[in-house]
Amino acid sequence: MVSTRKGVETWNRAKKIIPGGSQLLSKRSEMFLPDIWPSYYKKAEGVEVWDLDDNRFIDMSLMGVGSCVLGYSDEDVNKAVKSAVDNGSMCTLNAPEEVELAELLIKLHPWADMVRYARTGGEAMSIAVRIARAKSGKEIVLFCGYHGWHDWYLSSNLADEKSLDGHLLPGLNPRGVPRNLKGLTLPFNYNDTEGFMKLIAENKNHVGVVVLESIRNNYPNKEFIETIRRVTREMNIILVVDEITAGFRLNNGGAHLILDFEPDIAVFAKGISNGFPMAAIIGKMDVMEASQDTFISSTYWTDRVGPTAALATINKFIDENVAMHLASTGKKVMDGWKQLADDHNIDIEISGIDPLGHFEFKNEKPLVFKTLVTQLMLEKGFLATNAFYASYAHKDVHIGDYLSALDLSFELISKIIHDKSKPEKYLNGSVCQSGFKRLT
Repeated sequence: MVSTRKGVETWNRAKKIIPGGSQLLSKRSEMFLPDIWPSYYKKAEGVEVWDLDDNRFIDMSLMGVGSCVLGYSDEDVNKAVKSAVDNGSMCTLNAPEEVELAELLIKLHPWADMVRYARTGGEAMSIAVRIARAKSGKEIVLFCGYHGWHDWYLSSNLADEKSLDGHLLPGLNPRGVPRNLKGLTLPFNYNDTEGFMKLIAENKNHVGVVVLESIRNNYPNKEFIETIRRVTREMNIILVVDEITAGFRLNNGGAHLILDFEPDIAVFAKGISNGFPMAAIIGKMDVMEASQDTFISSTYWTDRVGPTAALATINKFIDENVAMHLASTGKKVMDGWKQLADDHNIDIEISGIDPLGHFEFKNEKPLVFKTLVTQLMLEKGFLATNAFYASYAHKDVHIGDYLSALDLSFELISKIIHDKSKPEKYLNGSVCQSGFKRLT
């Protein structure tokens, strides 16, 4: 059995002095393999990860929670960033890379005229909503999807504590969010045209902004997209498309480009800079100019590293046709899941776009089996769960080795299911969590 003692000990120390253990819910050990997950890394390169116990794993899971689309420690991006650091990452003057990156983003998105920057997706979405509200002069935001942790979004749970369950994770408490924000953010479901139109009818004189992810687990239907674009134009509602997850994974730019879906603002982060903090808000001039009528400003939004990393990453996307590789790689993995599930007579449900796939066990104990497959794959040298985020560094050899290991894991899982054994007895720790829960 793989020893992850140092990682587990460090995680237990962290939970005593860092609320929640980590700054990111998606990196909590309890979301993967409680009491066993390695939790911390010494080094990450390509798709290889070395933990505190000097174990070497192949990452066939989240790849930095979707941020390292080219792979860990990409040589070309790192070279550009090291040059930026050596020449000064911060200065009284501005970094010219800001202008170069803005020109590149506008070239890739001909509908857009202006660009602003931040460093994380959540804050970039808050900037976009602030600009959109400033332009529209109206406060109500209709939204679909996950858009971060800020007050404007989490306030949806003030009206109904389950408002965000289908968009993010169950159990998110809006405590600390001002009560007077109640009723200003209202959710609708992806591809639910009727639900969207119902909210418009109920709030039509007060809706100033519509926010949605360009694509979630499934492609949007034509009626849904056309209705949102038509209604927002007719009612002078600002349409904000969140490309933080999907952007640059299906094409060179936002996924809305291939969906023929023109927004007023689009927001990018996560995958545009291969693990270095960077976010961009792009939009039409008459909308973006509204940012000068409100106060949006921060020192570290002007550092040199972020734009430099984004330029190197996006140019590599273009030069190497990275999106095609991501789609091909992800499809091979998802096809592998289906074949192995069929071979072992295991009922799973597969969802997601090719570069971002997920599967769920369809039985009475899905979390137990998710935990078990994570444990079995860790013992075989893989960071793996029920999701796969493709990167440019994933090659056929990694996919082949991963599916061979998963074949053996599914063989045991199938035996447990069909023998009606208790899967809990095969776990070396606790069952993983599916939502937000306080850690002690």
